[in-house]
Amino acid sequence: MAQHLLSPLDDLRRVADGTCDDPFSILGPHEIGGTRHVTAFDPNADTMAAVIGTTEHPLEPVRDVPGIFRGPVPGHDPYGLRATGPDGTRWDMEDPYRFGPVLGEIDEYLLGEGTHRRLWQALGAHVRHHQDVYGTQFAVWAPNARRVSVVGPFNAWDGRRHPMRRRGATGVWELFLPGIGEGTSYKYEIVGHHGEVLPLKADPVGFGSEHPPKNASVVRDIAGYGWHDGEWMKTRAERNARSAPISIYEVHLGSWTRKAENRRISYVEAAEELVAYVRDMGFTHIELMPISEYPFDGSWGYQPVGLFAPTVRHGPPHEFRDLVDAAHRAGLGMILDWVPGHFPVDAHGLGQFDGTALYEHADPREGFHQDWNTLIYNFGRREVMNFLTSNALYWLEEYHADGLRVDAVASMLYRDYSRKDGEWVPNKDGGRENYESIALLREMNTLTYGECPGIMTVAEESTSYPKVSRPVHEDGLGFGYKWNMGWMNDSLEYVKKDPLYRKHHHNQLTFGISYAFSENFILPISHDEVVHGKGSMLARMPGQGAERFANLRAFYGFMWGHPGKKLLFMGQEFAQAHEWNFETSLDWEMAKRPEHAGIQALVRDLNHLYRETPALHVRDCDPEGFQWIEADDADRSVFAWLRRGNAGDKEAVILVNFTPVEQSAYRIGLPYAGRWREALNTDAARYGGRDRGNMGAVEARPEPSHGQAASADVVIPPLSAVFLVQE
Repeated sequence: MAQHLLSPLDDLRRVADGTCDDPFSILGPHEIGGTRHVTAFDPNADTMAAVIGTTEHPLEPVRDVPGIFRGPVPGHDPYGLRATGPDGTRWDMEDPYRFGPVLGEIDEYLLGEGTHRRLWQALGAHVRHHQDVYGTQFAVWAPNARRVSVVGPFNAWDGRRHPMRRRGATGVWELFLPGIGEGTSYKYEIVGHHGEVLPLKADPVGFGSEHPPKNASVVRDIAGYGWHDGEWMKTRAERNARSAPISIYEVHLGSWTRKAENRRISYVEAAEELVAYVRDMGFTHIELMPISEYPFDGSWGYQPVGLFAPTVRHGPPHEFRDLVDAAHRAGLGMILDWVPGHFPVDAHGLGQFDGTALYEHADPREGFHQDWNTLIYNFGRREVMNFLTSNALYWLEEYHADGLRVDAVASMLYRDYSRKDGEWVPNKDGGRENYESIALLREMNTLTYGECPGIMTVAEESTSYPKVSRPVHEDGLGFGYKWNMGWMNDSLEYVKKDPLYRKHHHNQLTFGISYAFSENFILPISHDEVVHGKGSMLARMPGQGAERFANLRAFYGFMWGHPGKKLLFMGQEFAQAHEWNFETSLDWEMAKRPEHAGIQALVRDLNHLYRETPALHVRDCDPEGFQWIEADDADRSVFAWLRRGNAGDKEAVILVNFTPVEQSAYRIGLPYAGRWREALNTDAARYGGRDRGNMGAVEARPEPSHGQAASADVVIPPLSAVFLVQE
């Protein structure tokens, strides 16, 4: 304790009226004339005493400043406080102002520099023992605030009670609150730069939240989870590699299935039911739409407020880890959607966090998203970049996520995204590229791949921005994969057309190969394709009844045979007939109908064939793995191509007929004479077809055709895809 003088009344009044920005200079123990003096504040107390052991040392109330008590307390032993109220009620408490700082010098240095890779280990609410006392350390970045307090039910949400300590020039405020632990709700009360009391703010680095529509942060102890996924973690690099079979099942956890009375599934239930289903269906990865806490159900998680908090809609953080752990033990990867581009304007969120445009740009031409009525991060601010890159690392390290799919990358890359002339600010060179967000994405990818070998990052990027999935040292953005939005748009436009007119749009399916290897592509049929009036995949198909199902089966065959990793949104694997509704369960009763169960069986078999046939996945991202056999038969809407794996791998040929006319004795070139097994035919009766095909195999003769050394006459059923694998 440093030598100290009794605080003047004006300082004490600042404590009592909530305008004190340096509470440790007034409250707690201070040495005066060689004796320890304690000053304490509790507006509900009539009397106050410091207690050492069983001995009480009364503190005198300060005249004219209600709630302030002070007086000498002998010795140097730790003390507690005992107060009585007007009705005689007595309560004991620890004095938070007798505890030293928790953040160390290295934390302070890195926070000030904006380079703290594991920001969540310094900021947020951490349950711990400090100076042998159990409690929670709170720390938050609010550099322009005049005062920051922790508030919650433990202090009647009164910002005067627990003002925080400012940590030098870092802009960080911290406080250790003894006795506060797991499950406690809290927020920050912030007095802005101009003395205004702001709406109560949730913790930007909080690990938990209340159930919406409540929005306070909740103390969650995220330490000490016992993982059981060691074998998976050793092998996941090869499971995420470009040469691996990657087939992703995209899930909105809130509507995959609902329980009685429309209750959402819990993480624990999903660890059993979802994981078992995805494994049975042959997918390799689960991708969860955003899990970070979000206030509005209708945003599906894409407008997050709590970037460090798994949504409590399905359970607490450790139970989310149960889901990830279960997936890994079942041999499934877990990819999380991540939203670093924008955040909602909710008053408890990041907007005007300390009374200034702290996380966002002040200029709405840079800081406001017109499409989504959200705020855009100020990517050029070092602390904001640190916040976001650290958050990416957080999900990979703390929750063992295997990858992050980054939402709306195109909106981050361009300053004029969805803006008219005059509504955007050019970069320093007068152009439209957003240099700051490009730097953020590169830093995020460099950090995550460097710290967590074997993970993947995926960009949802809808433009032709170059080198999205190329390394940063090659002037790329550094992503592992990119969604192939061009393929998705063209193929869905083609397949929805009446077969009679498809011959006029043949190039919509062939054009994609011209750029198929410019990036490491994932072919996505995502949630975006089955909402906002687009209908379901089945509803897009032309024709009636059985013809619709045949069209869909042919399309899935085309997709699984095409170069690129695969992604399918939940419900499309059994051809849910209606558009996705986030408020209800998928229609699992529909999945029991024969024609829908047939689609489900097809997707399962496509996944297994894709995984078990190296030629279909090893060179998904390599032009050497693909060759057209027939790309020009527009009149018959037939496509045929060859897929190759590594040396020694059996080759595969895929033939697709997008007309309702059977192509019998269709002469097709094959690279080798001999027997080619019909590994899959989407017209099989078990899928809902009519079992037209090649009786299990074709025999290729050494008669050249289509530039190949051999050929065979093949049956391609109407609206069907046939996979032939060399024996």
